[in-house]
Amino acid sequence: MLLLQASPVATSPARPYAVPGEEAVDPYTVEDVNVGAKPFDGDGMAEAFHGQEGIRRIVDRMVTLSYGDSEIGEIFKWHDKVRLKRTLFEQFCYILNASCIYTGRDMVRSHKDLGVHRKDMNRLVELLQQAMREEGVDFQAQNRLLSKLAPMHHDIVGR
Repeated sequence: MLLLQASPVATSPARPYAVPGEEAVDPYTVEDVNVGAKPFDGDGMAEAFHGQEGIRRIVDRMVTLSYGDSEIGEIFKWHDKVRLKRTLFEQFCYILNASCIYTGRDMVRSHKDLGVHRKDMNRLVELLQQAMREEGVDFQAQNRLLSKLAPMHHDIVGR
């Protein structure tokens, strides 16, 4: 059942990788390179994050914190929360080698014109760390994921 929830559903040609409730985006090609990082080897990191269920809880918590945050909430105000949760889950799940496919856009196109600053990224990392702590992910595993995500800031930060 969980795998069905994680799988993208094609609802029309204009929405090739959308699930119900997502807004349409311009067509793009799904490629592993879009995820922004190579996955970890083995299943150790997936286990450290409590599998797909733990990854989903972390993403849901991080997104909830981000939308309500006084520092970065404005960036998310008009963003498609359904799509964001789905693609972040897929991205983290893929990188953590927890048997997922990433169907989102590449990092440059995903963040184009959002006006994300370095301080915004730093705050988002703090919120991700909070969500990982709440899930009980150990510090070393948190840092290993963050080290995979860190190089993406060049594609995400606009100025």
